Amino acid sequence: MFNSVSGTITAKHPSAIYLENNGIEWDFQVSSAALDRLGPVGSTARIYSWLYHREDQMRLFGFYSVEERNLFLDLLKVDGIGPKQAVKILSSIPCAELEAALEAEDLSRLESAPGIGKKTAQKMILALKGKLTRIDSSPGKRGKDAQTPFDDIVNALSDMGFDRKLALEAVESSAASLGVKISASGASVGHEKEQELFRQALVALSS
Repeated sequence: MFNSVSGTITAKHPSAIYLENNGIEWDFQVSSAALDRLGPVGSTARIYSWLYHREDQMRLFGFYSVEERNLFLDLLKVDGIGPKQAVKILSSIPCAELEAALEAEDLSRLESAPGIGKKTAQKMILALKGKLTRIDSSPGKRGKDAQTPFDDIVNALSDMGFDRKLALEAVESSAASLGVKISASGASVGHEKEQELFRQALVALSS
């Protein structure tokens, strides 16, 4: 699956942006924050992507940064919040403020987002406090909460209820025991080895 699309912005709408790349015009549903940060029509931009795919429809969502996309994906883990609702939340509360509100259990700030009542705000805190996907943006530095070559495995374990930091430690330990080496360009993990990494990490976390 593609990670991002780079090209020329051809149009902007209240909740969408069009981007042309090699003769193909992409239609992304975006937050108001992304609309503001991605530049004017005619400028070049890189949009990080996520594809919503169901039997009856497909929809492409766009983000101005990996951090915004990660927060969007975290919001989807909350019962009752779908892609469109997640975009509305990101449009009304800046990413940094949203993360701070979740960590501080600030119900009033969360309830300020359209369609978010007290119960949903409480669900957000319960599901996401201490479990947000973060990326260390410092050059040359990768912290325990940074993006790793094993994010899919760590995310799967986190979705099962395991602490994200402990899940990452378990996966990295399993990778070391299996001889999976991480280079500057990341790690190349085949499907079978990825399944074995998941299995070993799960055993370690469950013991």
